Amino acid sequence: MADAAAPRSGPRLRGALARLIARPAFQAWAARFPLTRGMARRDGAEIFHIVQGFVEAQALGALVQLDVLDRLSDGPAQGSALAQVCGLPPENMQILCQAGAAMGLLKRRRDGRFALARKGAALLGVPGLRQMIAHHGAFYRDMQDPVALLRGKGDTELAAFWPYVFGASGAVDPQVTQTYSDLMADSQALVAQDTLAMVGLRDVRHLMDVGGGSGAFLSAVGRAYPDLAMTLVDLPAVLPGAGPRLGRAGVAGRVTLHPASFRDDPLPQGADAISLIRVLYDHQDDTVRALLRKVHDTLPAGGRLIVSEPMSGGATPDRITDVYFAFYTLAMGTGRTRSAARIAELCEEAGFTDIAIPRAPRPYVTSAVTAVKLS
Repeated sequence: MADAAAPRSGPRLRGALARLIARPAFQAWAARFPLTRGMARRDGAEIFHIVQGFVEAQALGALVQLDVLDRLSDGPAQGSALAQVCGLPPENMQILCQAGAAMGLLKRRRDGRFALARKGAALLGVPGLRQMIAHHGAFYRDMQDPVALLRGKGDTELAAFWPYVFGASGAVDPQVTQTYSDLMADSQALVAQDTLAMVGLRDVRHLMDVGGGSGAFLSAVGRAYPDLAMTLVDLPAVLPGAGPRLGRAGVAGRVTLHPASFRDDPLPQGADAISLIRVLYDHQDDTVRALLRKVHDTLPAGGRLIVSEPMSGGATPDRITDVYFAFYTLAMGTGRTRSAARIAELCEEAGFTDIAIPRAPRPYVTSAVTAVKLS
């Protein structure tokens, strides 16, 4: 009996410890006791940082909407001068700039002027980040009642913004299509950069990018691999934006545009590698299974699959992907943020072998899974 009870002693002890820590009296004691007060203060500060995180996000949105970071890229300025050009009362602009400095985006100088900090300059240098922040209004409204969202009650704005994920290839408003395509393309540069750092394509003759939007990923691939033939597959309403982008990248002559819905139409033959860049997390498991089987059937023996998108930390929860991307895809109404291990399982179900998970340089940008069709 002692042996049978032994494995349960650990969880019991941890449960008892958690209950002790949760007592207000213990927290008050821990804040005073020399050996625990540092830990108690750090825990308290981190907890409050989580509590007030929504205010930081909204203050960031105001800085972006008012172009404060761009205005300070020309040099330091007084809050009163910024208030005048932004149409805010001086005291309110001071509040916003003070918050920006507290978040490390701005610096407050001794003379009272505000300057752009390194982190704020970096934000300006990330392609698509400001557009992403500006787009967050819909996401915030969907998160207004997180319990209702988790229970699946009511329609969400993000579901209306991304109607293509439901397969509505012929019913999508062209303006909505253009807005979504622009947002995806603007943020694709970093995804392409990190994907190509994780996955080499020197042994690939012909790459087909399925669900590739306006060709931002293939533009980067084409510049990196000047001898590679490429095919771009996406909805007929999406592809018109690809030609100009591919032309500006100087790769249009090597890219075949193939209008199709990967849900309903067969994929074209001829590619020895197929990429799915930020595609799977838009869809539920049944759609993903069908797509992976279709990709497997389309590839020749020895053909490669490349999946790249933000992925859950799985057994080791990740603060970004398991919070931001998990709730974002939930609000879309059809997507799901999966771990690399889960994606690998789905690839194996579809018949792929030699599945690899390369180390991601920036998991908050993207992670990757690669696989091979054996025969």
